[in-house]
Amino acid sequence: MRTIFFGSPEFAVPCLEALHDISEVAAVISQPDRPAGRGLAMRPPAVKSRALKLGLDVWQPTKVRTAEFAQKVRGLEADVAVVVAYGRILPPAVLDAPRLGCVNVHASLLPRWRGAAPIQWSIVHGDPTTGVTLMQMDEGMDTGPILAADATPIEREDDAASLGERLSNMGAELLRRELPRYVAGELTPKPQDDTLATMAPLLQKSDGLINWDQSAAAVHNQIRGMNPWPGAYTVLGERRIKVHRAVPSTLDPEGASPGEITALDSEGILVACTHGTLEIQELQESGRKRVDARAFISGRGVAVGDRFTNEGAEP
Repeated sequence: MRTIFFGSPEFAVPCLEALHDISEVAAVISQPDRPAGRGLAMRPPAVKSRALKLGLDVWQPTKVRTAEFAQKVRGLEADVAVVVAYGRILPPAVLDAPRLGCVNVHASLLPRWRGAAPIQWSIVHGDPTTGVTLMQMDEGMDTGPILAADATPIEREDDAASLGERLSNMGAELLRRELPRYVAGELTPKPQDDTLATMAPLLQKSDGLINWDQSAAAVHNQIRGMNPWPGAYTVLGERRIKVHRAVPSTLDPEGASPGEITALDSEGILVACTHGTLEIQELQESGRKRVDARAFISGRGVAVGDRFTNEGAEP
């Protein structure tokens, strides 16, 4: 096979490596370098860094919706292009440039969670299962026919980082197994059922603001789904607090209002929710280090009856 790879973040790197193993990669197309870190030094996408180590040709176009770019892609004379978290919507002229078009490795079981953040929203909504899907790309947002898919359970301890790593590796294995079959004409594309579709929009910083007016299980899901970015956060007095780790329980808050601290112990800070109680185990005050609950209790002046809120919280 002669292929092209479109991808940018670390999530896409295992798929690039798999494609390199099973095909001749004519070019790797990634986002431009961006300023990052405190010094705002220019940083290359993870895919670019790995592609250069593999000795592959890397393109970083600033625009993909031009006739010149489409012609350049067509000139590669590839059998197929693989797109994994590239970060831009490809126009029809680019989608049609390879002989067999473009296929996408998407981090959900389509048609559930179409869009930019499927891993995070699957956790936030308490899905028991997710997976990876190999699909033919069309002009829609993850609406193309499905070629193959693999599923995995979402474990209680999974957050977006750990689940993302697992799905990244699953996507690479799916690509390794099924892409040669697709190029050989052995896979039958199956249209998605649009009536079952849900959307996974791009995350905003405000999505991390904890809503205590829900069950402890739902707050726990929000904390896990928003880790590592944007992070789940709340307000205690005038202090913004990021919650890194917590455990839900069905313990009755006994009339306490949502967000109210009902107990402090060596294991955590117990907070009332609409249904059940959340035990916060690791947290971080803005401008300070991440600490466990015991250290926070001893050094930050917190008491039973204090209340976490979203008042005065800035995204």
